Amino acid sequence: MAKHKIDLQCINTIDCQQGAVRAVRFNVDGSYCITCGSDKKLKLWNPYRNLLLKTYGGHGNEVLDAAASCDSSQIVSCSSDKSVILWDVYTAQPLRRLRGHASTVTCISFNEESTVAVSGSLDNTVMCWDVKSRRNEPIQVLNEAKDCITSVKVTNYEILTGSVDCSVRRYDLRNRSCQVDFVGAPVTSVGFSHDGQCMLVGSADNTVRLLDKNTGEMLGEYTGHRIDDMNIECAIISSDNHILSGSVTGELWCWDLISAEVQQKLVHTLGKVLNSLDIHPRKDLVVTASVNTIKVWGTAKDLEIKDETS
Repeated sequence: MAKHKIDLQCINTIDCQQGAVRAVRFNVDGSYCITCGSDKKLKLWNPYRNLLLKTYGGHGNEVLDAAASCDSSQIVSCSSDKSVILWDVYTAQPLRRLRGHASTVTCISFNEESTVAVSGSLDNTVMCWDVKSRRNEPIQVLNEAKDCITSVKVTNYEILTGSVDCSVRRYDLRNRSCQVDFVGAPVTSVGFSHDGQCMLVGSADNTVRLLDKNTGEMLGEYTGHRIDDMNIECAIISSDNHILSGSVTGELWCWDLISAEVQQKLVHTLGKVLNSLDIHPRKDLVVTASVNTIKVWGTAKDLEIKDETS
C-alpha cells in the first residue's frame, strides 16, 4: 500500500494570555477555535487571523475542556470546579450551570445534534446531560470505570471513554451495550477514525494504539514520543492517513497510519508539554496547545484558508 506523505508547517502562533492553555478545540466547520485556560476563562478565536472574538468567564477554577455545538451557537465547558457550563456564544453568558460530579470534570463532548453533553470526571463517572430541557440532573450516569475518566468522544449513538484503569469503553446506545478493551496502561486520550471503523488510544506507556472498533484487534502502534504521566492528546488527521500526538518534550509527532513510521516531528515549544491538539473537520489542519500559546499547522495547499476566513 502506498504511503501518504504529509508536510505540515506552522501557519500561525497566538499567545492566548490566559495562563496555561488546558485544551484547544475547533468548532464544527473549523473556522474558529476555543481555548480553555488556567485563568478560569474560555476564549473564542479566529486562529488564522489572530482575532480574539469573545471571552467567557464564569467557572470557579481552571477550564479543562470545551466543545462547540453543531450550529456554533452554544459552547459547553467543564472545569476543576466540578461544574459543566452551557454558554451562549454570542452573548458570552452562561445558559445552564450543571452540577452533579463529585470531583474535577476533565472532559466534555456533544453528541452530533448537540442535544446531549457528555462529561467525564475524576470521580470515575461519565454523565449525560440533556441541554435542551431545563433538567439539572444528568439523564444517564455511566459508572463502569474503576478510576478517573480522562477522555470522552461521542457520535450519534456511541460514547467512547478512556480511563486511568487502563481501559477503553465503548457504549452503544442503540442496544445499551458496553465493550471494554484493556490496553495495559492508563489511558490519556481516545478518539474515532473519521471513517468510524477504528479507535485511537493514547496511553501512559508512551504508546498510541489503533484498535478495530468492533473486535478490539490492534491494527497499529505508534511510539517515540513521551507522555509520562501527563494527559497528552492524540488524533487521526481528517484524511485518515496520519496519526498525531503531543509530547511532554513540546513536539507534535506525526506517523504514517499504515507503516507507523515517523513522518514529522514539529516543535511547538521545545521542552514544554504539548498537551492538547485538535483536527480540522475537513482539511489537513491541526491546532496545538503548549503552555500559553496555540499554533495552527497546515499544508501549503491549505494556506488559502486564511483568505477563506477573512
